[in-house]
Amino acid sequence: MDNKLVLIILAVFLPPVAVFLKRGFGKDILINILLCLIFFLPGMIHALWLVTR
Repeated sequence: MDNKLVLIILAVFLPPVAVFLKRGFGKDILINILLCLIFFLPGMIHALWLVTR
């Protein structure tokens, strides 16, 4: 439970870090970095979706 809470907080403030801690290095982290570069909000939503899934 504590780990999930930390990941949710990270997903809001540092989405790529949360995705990396949840899924490791792969296509999800690359998608998240691209979304964060385009605009921060889609990256945050993607990270929250991956962390809470």
